[in-house]
Amino acid sequence: MNYQVVIPAAGQGKRMNAGKNKQFLEVNEIPLIIHTLRVFENHSLCSGIILVINKMERNEFEELIHKYKITKVKQLVYGGAERQNSVYNGLKACHKENYVLVHDGARPFVSHTSIEELIQATNRTGAATLGVPLKDTIKVVRDGVVSHTLDRSNLWGIQTPQAFELDLILNAHNQAIEEGYLGTDDASLMERTGQAVSIVMGDYINIKITTPEDLIIAESIIKRK
Repeated sequence: MNYQVVIPAAGQGKRMNAGKNKQFLEVNEIPLIIHTLRVFENHSLCSGIILVINKMERNEFEELIHKYKITKVKQLVYGGAERQNSVYNGLKACHKENYVLVHDGARPFVSHTSIEELIQATNRTGAATLGVPLKDTIKVVRDGVVSHTLDRSNLWGIQTPQAFELDLILNAHNQAIEEGYLGTDDASLMERTGQAVSIVMGDYINIKITTPEDLIIAESIIKRK
């Protein structure tokens, strides 16, 4: 079951405080986005990558793709005002293959095994997401005071990739646009349509690089590998 993948990489990552797109920051002397692209470049089921970028950074991305011999990037698409807009632009650029993944450009450690399990779940239900059970106790806080503690047994931290039948996720995005809804991830758009979204066990090392501390963790993961 082949798939395409949309990778949003247009955000500037303000929490990183790097003064540039975090995708260009190096982890083990290789740009972050290249680590992520290589996951899909080296996966036999991936038929193509749609990379969503900032228009002003096109030259930098093209140079990196050429330098590191990434051949599966089929199109560079320009991002929108929000991540949701960027993903939608990427989805519209996909050809009519049945399955599409949406994956954070700053999440370089997803495994091929996880991707394959995700595709299998999507084949059953039409939509699926990676996730991991939360380890920490989660409390609701209001005005600096703990309100109550949530039941951790039902709480999962959601990761990417998230996988969908292409027509279903396009319809969910179109509905969100019509209703002016802005979600925190693509699975939430599917949930609003009444579509079941399967949860697939991910991996705790499938982290998203968001803060300077995450770069230290990423270096450690690479050394361990």
